[in-house]
Amino acid sequence: MDYPALERAARRDAAAELTRHAVSQLEQVVSGTRALRAVRHPLGFICLPILRDGPRGVCVHVFGPAERTGRQEDSPADHQVHAHSWDLTSTVLYGRLGNRHMGVHEETETPTHRVFEVHSDPSGVDELRPTERLVCCRPGAEQTSVRGQTYALPAGEFHTTVVPDGHPTATLVLGRTRPGRVDLSLGPLRAPGHRMVRRMCDATQTARIAQAAVRRIHEPDPEPSA
Repeated sequence: MDYPALERAARRDAAAELTRHAVSQLEQVVSGTRALRAVRHPLGFICLPILRDGPRGVCVHVFGPAERTGRQEDSPADHQVHAHSWDLTSTVLYGRLGNRHMGVHEETETPTHRVFEVHSDPSGVDELRPTERLVCCRPGAEQTSVRGQTYALPAGEFHTTVVPDGHPTATLVLGRTRPGRVDLSLGPLRAPGHRMVRRMCDATQTARIAQAAVRRIHEPDPEPSA
């Protein structure tokens, strides 16, 4: 897989090229040519990890009512505001995806949240460790991207992701880790550290998810309700 070529395609908004690549990878999952397993992420989407190559990664993220994963149990709402340790470039394959930028600044007098570090283990366990950082968080502008659009989120930018009206949505995500960065999330001021588990799908579930994604890529998006 030519990761630099995918980055160049994303920079020039070559959505058709990126979509063809996603379809090719998903069809290999459906046929069993690729033996990867989908992962149920605590933040409420399913990740199909297509490439892991040092600091670089490529995934297909699938959102929607059928893909939700016990989000209320595993991922408290306070931890939905997060910042990646990697630069993200994402192309919407179908559906609509919103990212709300969050204004976060240090605040010791009247803080609203505590900053947690997120340390991920290859076993699929995310350990959230509270830090001494107290901050104030205020919602900022929301950017909604639709099929064929590409958006970017730099490492360290706090945001929260929403799927308008819960419609099925999928994105092709390119990630490049920045040295020295740590994944972060915001949580309650007095919350203790805790763990969240990324549950692995079996081969049948993974193939079904990939097949549904391919079908939706080839279908037109429904008209938004008035």
